[in-house]
Amino acid sequence: MRILIVDDDPLVCKSLEVLLSREQDMEVMGTALNGAEAIAKCHDVVPDVVLMDIQMPVMDGIQAARQIKQNWPHVRIVMLTTFKDEQNIRLAILAGAEGYLLKSQEVSAMAQQLRGLTAGASVVASDVLKQLVEPKKEALELLTTREQEIAELVAEGLSNREIAQQLFISEGTVRNTLSIILDKLQLRDRTQLAIYYWRKGAKS
Repeated sequence: MRILIVDDDPLVCKSLEVLLSREQDMEVMGTALNGAEAIAKCHDVVPDVVLMDIQMPVMDGIQAARQIKQNWPHVRIVMLTTFKDEQNIRLAILAGAEGYLLKSQEVSAMAQQLRGLTAGASVVASDVLKQLVEPKKEALELLTTREQEIAELVAEGLSNREIAQQLFISEGTVRNTLSIILDKLQLRDRTQLAIYYWRKGAKS
């Protein structure tokens, strides 16, 4: 996995570079101190994942995420921040970010979640999900029992393969059912589904 680290604190960049580089399946392709530098780096070396702060000078992470997704749609963007407020979460997801992690997390846990991202799992810290308000329940009630089971497992961060194994169904069935769920709830991807599900307070 080729990673670009973006943060306006050089110490954070260096620390993450050193720690993530210790992971055998991860290679840090470079670091950037703001969104504009991140875009320039992507032109030079297109990474698999951009791990990016939100609030930075020159160009913030939200603006950079939007431009990176426009130019390189396949690049996965994970926002790494100290902010857990709903506005930043919504802006990050709308900008195309596939994940939202907190800087307070252990790097080993962060690395594991990045692996999950490439396997198709949602990457949103549980503390982040708790910041979101509860939506209307009627929409989720449109789902069948099996669809609700799959939605819950997606919200728990499982990949399609893991869901298939747990429910004893094929990956193709999981993919098809997930498409139906997203269509019913008018959501774009599994990250939005995970956030939507937890906003409902499904565990309460």
